[in-house]
Amino acid sequence: MTKKTKPVRLCVEGATTDGRKVQRQWLTDIEKNYNPTVYGARINMEHWNYAWMPRFGDVDSVYTEEISEGPLSGKLALYGVLTPTPELIEMNKKRQKVYTSVEINPNFSDMGGAYLVGLAVTDNPASLGTSMLQFSQDGEGQNTNLSERKQHKDNVFTAAEETRIEFTEDSDKTGLLDSIKALFTRERKTNDINLSDIRQSIELCATEQVKTAGEVEKLSQKIDEIDAFKKQTEALRAELDTLKTDLSQQDKQPQRPHAFGGNGENTENLTDC
Repeated sequence: MTKKTKPVRLCVEGATTDGRKVQRQWLTDIEKNYNPTVYGARINMEHWNYAWMPRFGDVDSVYTEEISEGPLSGKLALYGVLTPTPELIEMNKKRQKVYTSVEINPNFSDMGGAYLVGLAVTDNPASLGTSMLQFSQDGEGQNTNLSERKQHKDNVFTAAEETRIEFTEDSDKTGLLDSIKALFTRERKTNDINLSDIRQSIELCATEQVKTAGEVEKLSQKIDEIDAFKKQTEALRAELDTLKTDLSQQDKQPQRPHAFGGNGENTENLTDC
């Protein structure tokens, strides 16, 4: 069964490695646009994207949420559910590669907004974090060091976030109630409930309603069949009662009428002496 992580924080608005701040709009665009069937963000090592290097899983889904506590309170964060490979799971168990950094394309293809194109794991947050700022651009504004790792020159690497990965088993038999609860139990402490969650819940309810309506229709057909059978039974019972009544009345009549002989007149007084 596929291993999936619980939601983990991938990045926060404002964090970056090359002098450009991650904009709130980028994160909301990613939440709206991200679709792994269109373009899936793969998990790589240290943002190296050579074809011969292995990948360590995929980003399954993302959502945003405002941080309500601590020094980052009020900032928008991007969270994701990951499907890691067994190799990454083993590394994580050994406390290896426990930091993540995302690669964002601010204007991806024809999506009309930002998109998540990659996710890197690393051991050293400084290697992809704020301490790289002094090395990320040279005096002429040309990107160095990390630039060769980008899939596109305009992409942005975010500062590495410590990622506590907890795994859950993927289930194909999640109940309707559990599915809806999962969408709304993300510890939201603000009234800014994401509209995409509401849409997903409505679609889920609609799907279940269609299934329920089909079952109700089948049950209604069965009830109609039972009613028809009941009417047939009652008609047969009425015919049987009528037949029993007729037979009982015939039993009260004499078995054979008196014989009068001749033309039917009584000849008792016509004897010729």
